[in-house]
Amino acid sequence: MSSYRPYQHIERRKSRQIHVGKVPVGGDAPISVQTMTNTLTTDVEGTVAQIRKAEQAGVDIVRVSCPDEASTQALKAIVEQVETPIVADIHFHYKRAIEAARAGAACLRINPGNIGSAERVREVVNAAREHGCSIRIGVNAGSLERHLLEKYGEPTPEALVESALEHAKILQDHDFHEFKISVKASDVFMAVAAYQQLADCSDHPLHIGITEAGSKRAGTVKSSIGLGNLLWSGVGDTMRVSLSAPPEEEVLVGWDILKSLGLRHRGVKIVSCPSCARQGFNVVETVQTLEDRLQHIKTPLTLSIIGCVVNGPGEALMTDIGITGGGQGRHMVYRAGKQDHPMAAEGMIDQIVELVEQRVSELEAEKAAQTVAAEAAPS
Repeated sequence: MSSYRPYQHIERRKSRQIHVGKVPVGGDAPISVQTMTNTLTTDVEGTVAQIRKAEQAGVDIVRVSCPDEASTQALKAIVEQVETPIVADIHFHYKRAIEAARAGAACLRINPGNIGSAERVREVVNAAREHGCSIRIGVNAGSLERHLLEKYGEPTPEALVESALEHAKILQDHDFHEFKISVKASDVFMAVAAYQQLADCSDHPLHIGITEAGSKRAGTVKSSIGLGNLLWSGVGDTMRVSLSAPPEEEVLVGWDILKSLGLRHRGVKIVSCPSCARQGFNVVETVQTLEDRLQHIKTPLTLSIIGCVVNGPGEALMTDIGITGGGQGRHMVYRAGKQDHPMAAEGMIDQIVELVEQRVSELEAEKAAQTVAAEAAPS
């Protein structure tokens, strides 16, 4: 018998745990999925609408830019209208960080060394501590400090790590430890090397990402290579897929990466064939439609959509529900790996959605029953 166990080989790096609002980051907490709004923060209605779309897609943490006082004033109204913890994106002005903390931000994205005097850093740290904010140190290859560029000649993994540790020391010197670090670069190899070096020399929780990855397709590929490499090696406590695409698309791709590695599970995971001349129905169109129709489901469930009987029965053995294409417009439905009943081509999408929703209801009922039994059991 094979000893192979999927995902068993992924061992998470041990990092200390912090909190971004209600979301734990690091330690044994699930790897959280983040995104960032691209609306004007002063457009409260538009920003809230964008965050809610990301929430529907499964986001855990959302970053909002606060470049001016009007934005930090708007932040309070935004925080009050959404469920997700908000990270206030601050760059150089320490007052924006203090204002954001007072407005209800759960985390401040700021580099302590960039905001001026020790007194200003102390004021920001005090505001974060007073309002229960964590801090994200965000180092980027495109904005490294001048002394590091002079030392290394160009952005390098070593320069990114040195910058991160310099900023971390400032917070540690103020006895503030509720922070996480990112060392992002658009170059996949540089980013991965920097994160691996930082992971080896510290226990700081790490926010991983390949910055400015590109369009939806190219950026997804680039991010999957970089983030997949890090996650597979156990590095990463929270993540953002940076795409030139709507924020909810970043969230969906982030979840797909985690689901592919078996690190988190949410919603319907569709296993589908690329299709060929043997297909008994239009696989590509069917899968695209089902992805949209099943987005509302949060309960983990696997669904195989295979166009013919060559691989269909085998794939169905490993999924909760399986559909295999057949001749004369008659397809076969599998439940828990066993043939269940034939399905007519007419109304096929609606039938699959109904099957999935029915199975989700069964799974939720089973989970509720288990919870009741566990609560009733003597301690």
